[in-house]
Amino acid sequence: MSSAVVEVRDLTKRFGEFTAVDGISFDIQRGEILGLLGPNGAGKTTTFQMMLGLVTPTSGAIRMFGLDLQTHRGEILQQVNFSSTYISLPYALTVEENLTVIGRLYGLSNIPGRIDEMVKKLEMQEWRHKLTRKLSSGQMTRLTLAKALLTEPKILFLDEPTASLDPDIAHKIRAILLDERRASGLSILYTSHNMREMEEMSDRIIFLQRGKIVAEGTAQDIVARFGQADLEDVGSTGIHG
Repeated sequence: MSSAVVEVRDLTKRFGEFTAVDGISFDIQRGEILGLLGPNGAGKTTTFQMMLGLVTPTSGAIRMFGLDLQTHRGEILQQVNFSSTYISLPYALTVEENLTVIGRLYGLSNIPGRIDEMVKKLEMQEWRHKLTRKLSSGQMTRLTLAKALLTEPKILFLDEPTASLDPDIAHKIRAILLDERRASGLSILYTSHNMREMEEMSDRIIFLQRGKIVAEGTAQDIVARFGQADLEDVGSTGIHG
């Protein structure tokens, strides 16, 4: 029996005559971190949006936990969460109030206890009562990650999770994510422009270009395939399927 918690098959999204995602297929196993890489316009954001049920595919299928996303969206998304540098939370609420709202939306028990745990883990104690609109970009990044981990998801989608963070905090965030994976079998779909981070975090990597998968494997496999020194060189020299 497959241990895949995510199954994507022939996923395609067209906007008029433009094909943003072109027939991609992949799985994510329980406890696996899958890196999704590609230049701007490669289809990463559209793929994330379809997997979160925000955009309807033109064709193809997405299954999570063995269930079809289109017909079991609510049930699936209770077990999924998302963090991105490019999203925001209600500015008029404090950090703690925002986390409380998320906890209530997901029907969590012991919301104050979970918030205390996240605040401590992500070193947010000094600004937990601060208005969200007054947060720095690095603080906002940590808040969106706290929002994502608060609900104890089984699948986590991370878009640039350490952007805007100081290197020491970014290192701690990566360690927290790896600890969460080890402790709970958390599966993660991860994208970042930081190639060293992708090498460190990802069990496997998929490269998208013009909506197609043009390379797939471990970081070492991909580097060897393209005859480069590291992922940074692979990305800068371009990939051709």
